[in-house]
Amino acid sequence: MNISSKLTVLGKIYKIYDDFSTGLEVACKKYCRLCCTKNVTMTTMEGFKIMEGVMAQGSYNLIGRIKEVKDHAGFKPGITINEMAQICMEGRELPEEDSMPGGECPLLIDNECSVYENRPFGCRCFISTVNCAESGSAVVDDFVVTINNIFMQVIEHADSGGFSGNLSDVLQFLESTENRGKLASGQIRNPPSGLIKNHPLRILMIPPEHREKAELIVNSLWKLTY
Repeated sequence: MNISSKLTVLGKIYKIYDDFSTGLEVACKKYCRLCCTKNVTMTTMEGFKIMEGVMAQGSYNLIGRIKEVKDHAGFKPGITINEMAQICMEGRELPEEDSMPGGECPLLIDNECSVYENRPFGCRCFISTVNCAESGSAVVDDFVVTINNIFMQVIEHADSGGFSGNLSDVLQFLESTENRGKLASGQIRNPPSGLIKNHPLRILMIPPEHREKAELIVNSLWKLTY
């Protein structure tokens, strides 16, 4: 798929998730920002969507804020979720990944997300049933975790040929018009510095107890990407 088609599919994927999450009871609300850290990861497809919004609004100061945390960008994934699923399917041991301290997301301005309409799925899906400020941590229903994993796998699959990484690293790479053009035309084969290659979906990570309940969403996503 070209980047225009990818972004169209991504918008439809987000819509399916919005419809799903609207029916959930969550404690998250405006100005709730404890989960808004520098550890968010995303695909380059999602980065394109954010950059489209940044350019449309002329909010180039956001890139400056991201560059300020360049040396402390947060968690950098070593494998993608589809690669993880493949490793588990083959019975191999998952590699250990270093945990990183959070720290406030550079896209927060006055306790609000400055790219909220175009925020990546890693932000959209982190929803808690309890107030994190009061409890000290988020609580996410097991079935919601399964659904979130399904969406992350499908998003990576839709961006096959692209890359994933920390939000700051992805956006810094996509700040360059040349980089965006080369990525959109498939000229970049090897992962840029700090990013990792996306993988197609081979197997969905769905526990047996959630398969029937997740079937409708899986079928809806399948129609978009196959």
